[in-house]
Amino acid sequence: MRISAELLKSFKPIDEKKIDELLQAEIDANDKKIVVLDDDPTGIQTTHDLIVYTDWSKESVLDGFRGENKLFFLMTNSRGFTEEHTTRVHREIAAVVNEVSKETGIDYILMCRSDSTLRGHFPLETRILREEIEKNTDKKIDGEILCSFFKEGGRFTMNNIHYVKYGDELVPANETEFARDKTFGYTSPTLPEYVEEKTKGEFKKEDVICISLEDIHNMDIDKITEQLMAVKDFNKVIVNAVDYPDVKVFCTALYRAMKAGKNFLFRTAASTIKVICGNPDQPLLTREQMVTLESDNGGVIVVGSHTAKTTAQVERLKTMKDIEFVELDATLVKDPEAFEKEVGRCLALEEEYLRAGKTVCCYTTRALITADTGNKEDDLKLSVKISDAVQSLVGKLSVTPAFVIAKGGITSSDIGTKALAVKKAYALGQIQPGVPVWRTGEESTFPGTPYVIFPGNVGDEETLKAAVEVLMAK
Repeated sequence: MRISAELLKSFKPIDEKKIDELLQAEIDANDKKIVVLDDDPTGIQTTHDLIVYTDWSKESVLDGFRGENKLFFLMTNSRGFTEEHTTRVHREIAAVVNEVSKETGIDYILMCRSDSTLRGHFPLETRILREEIEKNTDKKIDGEILCSFFKEGGRFTMNNIHYVKYGDELVPANETEFARDKTFGYTSPTLPEYVEEKTKGEFKKEDVICISLEDIHNMDIDKITEQLMAVKDFNKVIVNAVDYPDVKVFCTALYRAMKAGKNFLFRTAASTIKVICGNPDQPLLTREQMVTLESDNGGVIVVGSHTAKTTAQVERLKTMKDIEFVELDATLVKDPEAFEKEVGRCLALEEEYLRAGKTVCCYTTRALITADTGNKEDDLKLSVKISDAVQSLVGKLSVTPAFVIAKGGITSSDIGTKALAVKKAYALGQIQPGVPVWRTGEESTFPGTPYVIFPGNVGDEETLKAAVEVLMAK
């Protein structure tokens, strides 16, 4: 059932100054390194001045453990993986993190940052991590925290129902296009039911622990801590939240439970990451903060996401002057020779425009391309082939673009790791709410270039256009 977004304003106010002080004390007392496994590059969409590693080599993990920040990201891009690949990657990461932890003497907390509209390899990823941690250490993982609140993207959880904001309405996530995802779709209206659906009944909806908004807005930290202390056998914990202070209250209780000996894994959206490490607010980025190497060349906007929201944003972008548009016919993907020629055609046009000082938007056919086999894994493999072609529109460039914008999670991951060959990126902040920006490292294809990672499910029709206008303003 759709409800009015006005309900978000109806809750009892939280003393934010007080909760900030309480939470900061808990953060300061925590001596564990927080390692965030991000299933696409957008997990930094609420944070700034943190490091993102695009691999999980021992060298990268060791650098993260030795860094001054309490938290760092390992970008897995697992939302674009098969289940088999995801399983292998998470076993590898758990082993490397454990090895580095033993060498450095620094304990750790593992978090899986995933989609705020509930898509991804759940419960697979955290189940694998639990198995590996319990096999390689003397820890027992008591439970898993699920908090999909993401204010910047309009995602709110009330009465154990997760909502997506459309205009002035809140729509239950299971009624949105995201729930109809070919690979990660779901039908459940409440989060406890979602847990039961996704775990195929291993965890029953009536057994799931739910942290209520009433207790959060009463700042009943002791009661919430008691709930967390009672969690066992890897049971799931649902966190209701409609604003950042809600997550701050919960995280204060969470830190107290962990200090008392409880161990948790996490599957959360980006807002929880910001709160748990105490990353402060900062204004949206200016062009001067992002573009440090001026160029006469145009910039590149690459669109792979096929959501309705992305399509609307591209149509709005077409109203801008000085942008050229190149459509990649993704329907040719099942014909390798024809598809290769199509990619070559688009690349040639793109380079011609860039050299002329024009910004160019390359976008895939807006229709969703499926394998028509009825197998979700086949659909995923096909999407990977399309994404490989899309990233090559940046990776095969012989001219350096003034900036790069990638639209869509899988697209932005492939462009970041394959096309731009980034190993270690610096997260500058956000160009628009929920839209993060990397500065590429010296090792990358185009060093020092601002790289905008634009999630497929974030913003309204104007948001992509607004981001491009910031970068093109001289």
